[in-house]
Amino acid sequence: MTYPKAPIYPKSHLLAASGVAALLSLALLVFPSREVEAKKSFIDLRLDYATEQAVSPQAEGEAPGSRAEAPFATIDNERDETAELPEPEVNPLAKTLVVANGDTLSTLFAKAGLGTSTVHSVLTSSKEAKQLTQLKIGQVIEFQLTEQGELAGLKSRINALESLHLERTSKGYSFKKEQIKPEVRSVYAHGEIDSSLFVAAKRAGLSHNLTMDLANVFGYDIDFALDIRKGDSFELIYEEKIVEGRRVGTGNILAARFVNRGKAFTAVRYTNKGGTTSYYNADGTSMRKAFIRTPVDFARISSRFSNGRKHPILNKIRAHKGVDYAAPHGTPIKSAGDGKVLLAGRKGGYGNTVVIQHGQRYRTLYAHMQGFAKGVRNGSSVKQGQIIGYIGTTGLSTGPHLHYEFQVDGVHVDPLGLKLPMADPIAKNEKQRFLQLSQPLMARMDDERATMLALNKQ
Repeated sequence: MTYPKAPIYPKSHLLAASGVAALLSLALLVFPSREVEAKKSFIDLRLDYATEQAVSPQAEGEAPGSRAEAPFATIDNERDETAELPEPEVNPLAKTLVVANGDTLSTLFAKAGLGTSTVHSVLTSSKEAKQLTQLKIGQVIEFQLTEQGELAGLKSRINALESLHLERTSKGYSFKKEQIKPEVRSVYAHGEIDSSLFVAAKRAGLSHNLTMDLANVFGYDIDFALDIRKGDSFELIYEEKIVEGRRVGTGNILAARFVNRGKAFTAVRYTNKGGTTSYYNADGTSMRKAFIRTPVDFARISSRFSNGRKHPILNKIRAHKGVDYAAPHGTPIKSAGDGKVLLAGRKGGYGNTVVIQHGQRYRTLYAHMQGFAKGVRNGSSVKQGQIIGYIGTTGLSTGPHLHYEFQVDGVHVDPLGLKLPMADPIAKNEKQRFLQLSQPLMARMDDERATMLALNKQ
């Protein structure tokens, strides 16, 4: 069977047919069918009706929770409530500012709309008011203004325990510093050194300042630049300050034990009847020596005492009559003992130097300093552990370090090998009182450590 061939339409007819098809498709999209229109009308009616029910009184005779109310009325109610929330109330007489980098008291007052005359009046109101100029980045200052735009008062919290308050009175401005008295409780901590004391202390929850205190307590017996070894351990009982259930700081170390190279050193804080506080071994012997082991905390010994060392700059054999402690620029240097400053100034190749006389027999020298601490000058008295200067590179120095010398009766000795003279122990008439404090503290450390070890084995 043969089928007739499809007629061949002119090209113009085909184009016209395509145009008609496109128009029909568009019409179907724009004008939906009756069924779709019906569905759309039904949904819109329900929404309109629900909205009407939500904003009008309940229809007479209709029970709460009826079909008309749910589920749309609830949605519309929520929308209406959100739209009608009142604007947050702003007090035009109060301004809160946060101290940013570069801010001064004058710039902050200007931001609050106050002039320089107000700043001057505040700072001259009392000597204490000048504490307001000691600003810290992030510190919040709350200004209270009068209706005339003048300063009525301000307050600022320095830390968790202190806040400053200024109030305008008929006589000018009244300044006061409020201190919150925290709850103080004793806390136990333990750590083992595998790399450094600071890392172990941080892992044990100790702050930087508390770690420095721990090192200072044992600084007479342990050279933290030379003696620390992997496996050394420490434990301590210290004061923790609490405000509203939150830790806000730490206080004194009450008792501690440090095991260095297998040897245990103990320390107990004790205030005698005369009001003098110091640390003693658990048996009451004094921890304080006439001299501390090292005048720089946690420094690295870069050169030891020697009678035949080649000088790194002069390039010739020259006796090295001291010990060099390498540390970053600006590291504090402490006086090894109580004494009188014989020199605080330049001394040839030593650069900036301090020389201290300790009694009749002992003398110490500190060289290559960056600068001297405030109050350290020729003839001034210094206390053991007092900061006298800072690490530098003055004089014949290849890098930042302290050159430290120790003399006994005018003869240079190796400070690392020197047997330090002892200080007085607990007075006999206070020995029993000291032991009543010391023994419970040491027993608590033993119990805490035993409990900790038992828990670690589980």
